Amino acid sequence: MTNTVEMKDIVNLCQNRWFVYPWSEIYGWLANSWDYGPYGSLLKENIKNLWLKEFIQKRMDTMLLDASLIMNPKVWEASGHVGGFADPLMDCKECKARWRADKLIDNKIEAWESEPTWYAGDKTETVRLDEIVKEMNISCPDCKATDFSWIKKFNLMLKTFLWVTEDGASQAYLRPETAQGQFVDFANVARSSRRKLPFGIAQVWKSFRNEITPGNFIFRTREFEQMEIEYFVTPGDDDEAFKLWKTESERFFLEVIWLKSENIRFTPIKQEELPHYSKEAWDFDYKYPFGWWEIETLANRTDYDLSAHMAASKQNLAYFDQVNNKKFLPYVIEPAMGLSRITLAVLCDAYTSQEDRTYLKLDPKVAPIKVWVLPIVKKLWDQAKLIYSQLSEDFVCEYDEVGSVGKRYARMDEIGTPFCVVIDSDNYDAGNVTVRHRDTMEQEIVAVLDLNTYISDRLK
Repeated sequence: MTNTVEMKDIVNLCQNRWFVYPWSEIYGWLANSWDYGPYGSLLKENIKNLWLKEFIQKRMDTMLLDASLIMNPKVWEASGHVGGFADPLMDCKECKARWRADKLIDNKIEAWESEPTWYAGDKTETVRLDEIVKEMNISCPDCKATDFSWIKKFNLMLKTFLWVTEDGASQAYLRPETAQGQFVDFANVARSSRRKLPFGIAQVWKSFRNEITPGNFIFRTREFEQMEIEYFVTPGDDDEAFKLWKTESERFFLEVIWLKSENIRFTPIKQEELPHYSKEAWDFDYKYPFGWWEIETLANRTDYDLSAHMAASKQNLAYFDQVNNKKFLPYVIEPAMGLSRITLAVLCDAYTSQEDRTYLKLDPKVAPIKVWVLPIVKKLWDQAKLIYSQLSEDFVCEYDEVGSVGKRYARMDEIGTPFCVVIDSDNYDAGNVTVRHRDTMEQEIVAVLDLNTYISDRLK
C-alpha cells in the first residue's frame, strides 16, 4: 500500500465523485472558483458541525454569532483593512503571470534551507522587495523568466456598492474576515449574555478576499469559509489563554477530525511578519502535496481591535469587572481556522491507494454518507426502501441499485462511506442484512432490529 498522494489525484476524485465542481462551468468557468457538490457539501458541514460541537456545545464559555457579510465601511477603516490590507504584487513581463513577491522570496529561502544574512524579512517596503527579488535572482514559476514589473501594493478587499448609484458614497466591502463582527458586537453580547471574563464569541461563515494568486484547488480561493473564535480575557491572563487554545486546536485536529500527527506542525510567526494587530501569532500547518501551508492561525490580538473601534465609533466598549470594580478593554486570543483548507486536508489525509483499490479512509464522524443501502437485485426495492427508511432516521444514507455489487462497493469506497448494508432475499426473510466495512472489507450478518444500534456504536 502507498499513501503518497498528488493534487491531481484529489482533484480527479473530487470532480468524479461529486465533491467539488468548477464554478459556472457551463459558461467556461471562473478561474479558481469552485462549487461543493452533494458529498463535498456534506463533508464540509460535518467538519463544521464537529467544530461547533467542540467549541460551542461542549464549552460553557463560548457563544455563536452570525454577523452580516456587508458591514458599515467605517468598520474596515477602523480595523486597518482599507489602508493596510494589501499584498505586494508583481507581474512577469514574459508570460504576464501575476505573483506575490513575498511568497516567491519565501519559497526561494525555503529551498536554500537557510535565511541569507542580508534578508531581514522586511515585507512592508516595496522598494526593498524589488531589490531582494533582483539580488536573489527570483524567476517566474511558470516560464522561468527573471524580468518582473515594479512591485506595487494590491488591496485584498472586494468592493461592492449599496443604494442606487455606483459612486464613492455608496461603496462598501464584502468582509475579508469574520472577526470584526465579534468586535463590533462585543458590548452587545457582553451585556445581553451577562457573561464574565473569560468568554468567547464564535462565527462560522463566508469571507471574501481578492487574492492575487488563488490556486491549489480549494486551498486558496476568493470566497471561503472561516471558523473563528474571539476569546476575550483580562489583560495579563492572555499568555496563559494562548497556551490553552493551542492545546484545544491541537486536540481538534488530532483527536476530533483525526488528521495524522506527522502532517501537522505548529510554527511561530516571526516578529517582523506579524499582522499589525498581533502581539504573538503561531500557525498550524498541514503538509499538503504542494507543501506545508497554514490551516489555522492562533493570534494574540491584544486590545487592538476594541481600542480601534472605540476610538472610531466614539462608543464605550470597555468591560466592567464587578469583582474588582474597574473598567478595561479585554485582550483577545483568536483561533482562526479555514474550513475549506481543513476540508482539503481531510481529503488528502484520507486518500488511500492500493494496487487494485482507491478509497477515502475518512473518520466515520466526517464521512459525508454514513451508510449505503444496496439491494443485491433491483426487485428487492421494496425491502431496501424499508431498510433505508429505518436507517435514515439516524444517519445520512444513500441508495444504489445500479451495476454489480463489486462496482457499487468501489463507488462507496471512493467517497469514504464506512458501511454498506446489503439486502438479499435469504437473509432478509430471516430478519437479517449484511453489513460490509469499508476499511477491512469484512462482512457481518446483523439483525434488522439491531441495525441502527450496530451502526451507531461503530460511528462513535
